[in-house]
Amino acid sequence: MIGREVNLDRNLREDEIRIEKVFGKSMEVLHLDQLLAAAVFTGARISGLMVFCPFLSSNAIPAPLKAALTLLVTALIYPLRGPVQLDLTSWQWVSVALSEVVIGMVLGLAANFMMEAPMMAGQILGVQMGYSLAALFDPQTNADTPVLAEFNRLAALLIFLQLDVHHWLLRSVVNSFAYLPAGAASATFAATSGLLHAAGGIFLAGVQIAAPGLAATLVADVALGFLGKASPQLPVLFIGLAVKNLLGLAMLIAVVAYWPHGFSQRFAESIAVGEKLLRLTR
Repeated sequence: MIGREVNLDRNLREDEIRIEKVFGKSMEVLHLDQLLAAAVFTGARISGLMVFCPFLSSNAIPAPLKAALTLLVTALIYPLRGPVQLDLTSWQWVSVALSEVVIGMVLGLAANFMMEAPMMAGQILGVQMGYSLAALFDPQTNADTPVLAEFNRLAALLIFLQLDVHHWLLRSVVNSFAYLPAGAASATFAATSGLLHAAGGIFLAGVQIAAPGLAATLVADVALGFLGKASPQLPVLFIGLAVKNLLGLAMLIAVVAYWPHGFSQRFAESIAVGEKLLRLTR
């Protein structure tokens, strides 16, 4: 009997070792707080992205629909996320949840900076082409926006949706859990300065987008200046507005066909900047 019990214990031990080899590690008990923490922190990061993500953050989308979309995306990402094994107090829970919201907001801001650049270009060209006085009410910003700036924003938004850049953002959020798990982010000087530098790039990108139209109107201004000197009786001010308007529109029509390719690179760079900022918070 004793030998049989010894053999039985040995067989049980061998079965346990075999199970550990199959699963790669010993089985652990998952507590409810770990599962809840994973869901809450994942949802917080997704909700932060929804605050500034282009198109998804639009005021035209009802808040209940945004909340339902956030819950749906959280439910899809949660199985990939897995449980969170953190020993946190109640105040630490709030701190980590807020940091997760900020992480999502940083990614959304990095992409939204690229959406502001076409509006900047439209405002610059609107002054040169004489459209600065004509404005439309923009439901995105709840303010009057120059016509050309609104046109550029809508064109960039259509390109954003055509290229499925919102899918790129969701993929970036999922990848961020690998190199920046919950509770690992902290405010650093490098991340703050990088965010301000990315915000400063709006003006540079706007000037680059408006460069063809600016060059055409600049050439028109120089030609009209020489023409006014040669013929003082010619009403250059009245003619110049129409000439610059036509030249700017012709140049805009010529370059708008190249916007999808150019904006795809810019959107990819903005998402890469967002991921770089997140890595600087570790």
